[in-house]
Amino acid sequence: MHPNALFRSEDRALFETLIDEIGFGMVFTTTPDGPRVAHTPLLSTGDGAVQFHIARGNALTRYLDGGTVLVTINGPDAYVSPRWYADRGTVPTWNYVSLELEGRVRRMGSEGLEGLLHALILRHEGRAGGEQWKAEETPPDMWRKLLGAIVGFELEVLAWRPTFKLSQNKSAAERAAIASGLEQHGSPALAHLMRTLSE
Repeated sequence: MHPNALFRSEDRALFETLIDEIGFGMVFTTTPDGPRVAHTPLLSTGDGAVQFHIARGNALTRYLDGGTVLVTINGPDAYVSPRWYADRGTVPTWNYVSLELEGRVRRMGSEGLEGLLHALILRHEGRAGGEQWKAEETPPDMWRKLLGAIVGFELEVLAWRPTFKLSQNKSAAERAAIASGLEQHGSPALAHLMRTLSE
């Protein structure tokens, strides 16, 4: 989390939207072999928990149950050039959106894991457009085999640490110029967030 309070938010609905829209993050924890990270799909339960699954053979799997972890979700980000300011006598920076979640993890049973998979499929197939794929299309033997290769977990979120660094420390004119520069140089999502979240 960025130390500048201008870049923080208390908007839980916004955090939930970020998790829902991005749907993917990183789970970090320390192990006897050192720090480890897993990249995984994420699903918010809407009541302060986030579910995820990782490969059974992942180095984190045996250390997560009952442990405390950090999950990060990264939103849009982009370089901010000094050439976009009226006064170019400054330095480059980076605007970005990020959410850190810290909490305790519990291992899910097979029914919970299967429910998580069906919820993830439903959510992401619905966004893919066209005719949706259904889990029932996978032969039952293959589904059981693949289900056995992953482990589901649920994170009870104890701390939400967001960073919405969208040039809130700049004047309205500078923010408008930066948003325009970002839009012209391939970062329209970040420009949109600057125009809507930093007002």
